Amino acid sequence: MNHRKVVAVCFCLAAIVFQLGCEKPKETLTTPATTKPKIALVMKSLANEFFSTMAEGAKKHQEAHADQYELVVNGITDERDISRQVALVEEMVAAGAKAIVIAPADSKALVPVLRRVAKEGVVIVNIDNRLDAEVLASENLQVPFVGPDNRAGAKKVGDYMASQLASGDKIAILEGITSSFNAQQRKLGFEEAAKEAGLQIVSSQSAEWETGLANTITSAMLQEKPDIKAIFACNDSMALGAVAAINAAGLSGKVKVAGFDNISAVQEAIRADKVVATADQHGDQLAVYGIEYALNLLKDRQAKMEDRETPVDLITAETLK
Repeated sequence: MNHRKVVAVCFCLAAIVFQLGCEKPKETLTTPATTKPKIALVMKSLANEFFSTMAEGAKKHQEAHADQYELVVNGITDERDISRQVALVEEMVAAGAKAIVIAPADSKALVPVLRRVAKEGVVIVNIDNRLDAEVLASENLQVPFVGPDNRAGAKKVGDYMASQLASGDKIAILEGITSSFNAQQRKLGFEEAAKEAGLQIVSSQSAEWETGLANTITSAMLQEKPDIKAIFACNDSMALGAVAAINAAGLSGKVKVAGFDNISAVQEAIRADKVVATADQHGDQLAVYGIEYALNLLKDRQAKMEDRETPVDLITAETLK
């Protein structure tokens, strides 16, 4: 190769190197860094319409505020699967969640894992089912609760049911998971209404929020106590199980049922005179309230953490017209 060719080749190589040095890496052009926080919504059973409604409400809110945050929605298959919900919390943090909005399946068992992730700087907001105050204190953990007064809501439903019964009538209660704060509060609300109306609670058993178990327990209750006049169910899924058992026993119209949650199937049951009343805690907005609170806490880490009470309303045939 002569001298002129060598010089030409060197010039070309130098020009290529210079051009490459001036170009920005492709990844900086195509994948800009994001500053949007990821919020994880961790719920109980998505098989329960109340929680699927909650999830849809949260997704719609995120779509309307897509520039503000990312959302990951998760739930357990069985509301009794506490270990799986604990694992979900850990998985969400490992995936980069900056905040956890959680409806805990158990008021006590979820506190230790939440304490661990809080120490990593993750914001936690408790919705739907309040975490146990004593366990929170023992773990030195402060978590704000965003949700309704479950006892007051159940009292409203119980008072309405009692207005259709006579003093001395026998009733039964289908409880939720007994270690859940909202289950305890709803039971207390029903008991308070029954006591004021002079009703006799002849049976009170946990059906663990489940329709099938509520059906089985109600069937046994009706055989053992055939003079039961009403059943107070601590959620609508159990109310539907009670309705099925009453129908199977040929007692439709003779045993009244009340629920809590205002899912669409119970609205239809109210219109069909199968259920007397339920309570609406606005499930489509409940997670949204928690998400908005979490966003505020992410913006201001020094903000005071305070509980926020959300609405709960009585639903009857009259209100559904």
